[in-house]
Amino acid sequence: MNFRISNVQIKYSEDGQLEAVQVYFIGNEQDNSINMSGNIPLTAEEYAGNESVASLAALIKQRVIERLQA
Repeated sequence: MNFRISNVQIKYSEDGQLEAVQVYFIGNEQDNSINMSGNIPLTAEEYAGNESVASLAALIKQRVIERLQA
């Protein structure tokens, strides 16, 4: 399944510190038999080190799998 990051919304605290991140994604099978979209909230700590699109896509894919298995 392919996951694409469609939007990243970053929330900062009043003192300018990164507080939270909302990552919006689109996922689909190559033959389009499965399509999904949604958003996953991340803490500042979870986002740190995963700022690249490739890292975010891998992290979001992992989170979606965890939620589907729950």
